[in-house]
Amino acid sequence: MNLTRPMFYPLPLVGWREDVVLPEFGDGVIIAKIDTGARNAALHAEDISLKGKRVNFVLELDGIRQRHELAVIGTKRVKSSNGFSELRPIVEIMIQVGIHRFPVETTLTNRTDMGVPMLLGRNSIKGRFIVNPARSFIISRLKKKRT
Repeated sequence: MNLTRPMFYPLPLVGWREDVVLPEFGDGVIIAKIDTGARNAALHAEDISLKGKRVNFVLELDGIRQRHELAVIGTKRVKSSNGFSELRPIVEIMIQVGIHRFPVETTLTNRTDMGVPMLLGRNSIKGRFIVNPARSFIISRLKKKRT
């Protein structure tokens, strides 16, 4: 009896790390960890301050620090991998992975000690990608065919 499955992927394949563009903040590229063990997305931000239904924060792209302000769509108490619990603002941002552009609900937090500035959890990628945990940069660094 043959138990092997055919190699058919109905969705694009991504690695456990991919380059991501945040179009509303410029065309700089950041590295995101694709983490099926995490539920939600998180973006590294500094100097985060809530003011009513808006949040101000500093985001660094390509070595340039810029202050941004976005509407808050909610807050969430999150227990991070280091065991600490914090209340994080949730914003909706547009992201681009390869040629795929879509909105993602993202919490803002300081991820200085986490290795990569963005985490895309399973709610962000559900129905969009299949993850190959053995590879990195599959879709974001596709080789261009020479003509």
